[in-house]
Amino acid sequence: MADTFTAERKTVLSGFHGGSAKVRLTPAIPATRVSLRAGADALTGLSKTLGLKLPTKPKTSASAKGRTAFWIGPDEWFLIDEKGDALMADCAGSGVVHSATDISHRNTAIIVSGPAAADTINSASPLDLSLAAFPVGAVTRSVFGKIEIILYRAEEETFRVECWRSFAEYAFGMLAEGAEDASL
Repeated sequence: MADTFTAERKTVLSGFHGGSAKVRLTPAIPATRVSLRAGADALTGLSKTLGLKLPTKPKTSASAKGRTAFWIGPDEWFLIDEKGDALMADCAGSGVVHSATDISHRNTAIIVSGPAAADTINSASPLDLSLAAFPVGAVTRSVFGKIEIILYRAEEETFRVECWRSFAEYAFGMLAEGAEDASL
């Protein structure tokens, strides 16, 4: 009788590590991600089934029970569930008109933390990452070197850099170079 096994999918940044004395670069744990589009009349129903209030102002986010929602545009949110729960099923059960697309396999993230985290990101990003301009909880879509990212400030010295999997090695390499420069 043949043995059966289940293949384990490795993340694109599996085994990557980097940083410097002032910055730590860590691949984020695998997560479920959904691109959500909805009108203002759907926000109450979606917020209720998702278990968090969808943010409605630019550069804002909301988190609850392992889920995070990023405001990306007037009718667009980027949802992350680090527990891998059924975001799509919850959206479908909302009873309101919306568009939800599972993009879990398209994206990955890099956590950049430490006292020089902002300087590391600024090595390839034009954003003002001072606490006054980009406080804890702030999120934005931007460019990083030659790629598009979604940048989220999780804590004062911790950022989440979301990018497409196909650009993950590039992003990690750019961040590693930035970490070296930020430590000088």
